[in-house]
Amino acid sequence: MRETEEQEQLEQFASDNYAGICPEAWQALDTANRGHARAYGDDPWTAQAADAFRALFETDCEVYFVFNGTAANSLALASLCQSYHGVICCEQAHVETDECGAPEFFSNGSKLLIAPAIDGKLTLDSIHELATKRQDIHYPKPRVATITQSTETGRVYTLAELRAISDACKAHGLYLHMDGARFANACAGLGCSPAEMTWKSGVDVLCFGGTKNGMAVGEAVLFFDRKLAVDFDYRCKQAGQLASKMRFLSAPWVGMIESGAWLRNAAHANQCARVFAELIKGIPGIRITYPVEANAVFISAPEEVLNRLRDSGWHFYTFIGGAARFMFSWDSNPARLEAIYRDLKHCSAETPITP
Repeated sequence: MRETEEQEQLEQFASDNYAGICPEAWQALDTANRGHARAYGDDPWTAQAADAFRALFETDCEVYFVFNGTAANSLALASLCQSYHGVICCEQAHVETDECGAPEFFSNGSKLLIAPAIDGKLTLDSIHELATKRQDIHYPKPRVATITQSTETGRVYTLAELRAISDACKAHGLYLHMDGARFANACAGLGCSPAEMTWKSGVDVLCFGGTKNGMAVGEAVLFFDRKLAVDFDYRCKQAGQLASKMRFLSAPWVGMIESGAWLRNAAHANQCARVFAELIKGIPGIRITYPVEANAVFISAPEEVLNRLRDSGWHFYTFIGGAARFMFSWDSNPARLEAIYRDLKHCSAETPITP
């Protein structure tokens, strides 16, 4: 049975994956659906989308389209590694915690080398430590560092941090991969261009997320050094990521990029996160655990408060240090921010505060 409109609204803060398709992506899909087009990416929509990315990033990069973020990250990392290589990532990275071993699977065994994180960020010290930890043939040879932008804790690497990480990678002969599931939110948060955040700061490969930005499905993999993309099309085919009707993966990107919706959507989600954080910061017993820099708000609250909030019908996840995460999307309704704030305040008022 279909849920009521109110129930659907109550779910919107659990994840930006809950959101529907934004109008610009929907319109592009509808237009691409009128008539026939050649298959497997040999269509005008895929060519137009790739060119739109090259214009957006101000460089002649290689562009590929896959179904989801797990495939994008895993295949991108596999393209940079041999099976005996290691990939440096922080302990909270999505490739470590939420991709079911896919990076290792698609690379035929490249090992993830896990580093401690500071607020979800990979540090220069961690890169140096793991890159130099073992130099013998019995240990995987470090080959890549991967960072998430924005991070799993909603933090954003600054341009200075990105350049410093890139310099550290180059010093140790490492490639730099960026998991950009929420790349648009990071750009909106910093107010910088996609080029500044990627190849101009030393990033070699970017996985640009579309699903969390207002599309139904689809991620783009961008190689800023074309040599690194050799045979990537074969990897996509072998992994079941070559869409026969590719235009339905690529066309929404045309609508998103050419209209500017990719950035507007992210800016709206970020603004909703900031508004929510401002609303709740004075509630007794509620503490915001990470700076709000993108479209996520993490809070620490008594378990009784969180349980009451869930019982009121609100959906959200609790993880990463026990904090409750509230996500905001392209279609987050400001009126619902007020509603969840009122309920959270009410739930908190009913819970005695232990000194």
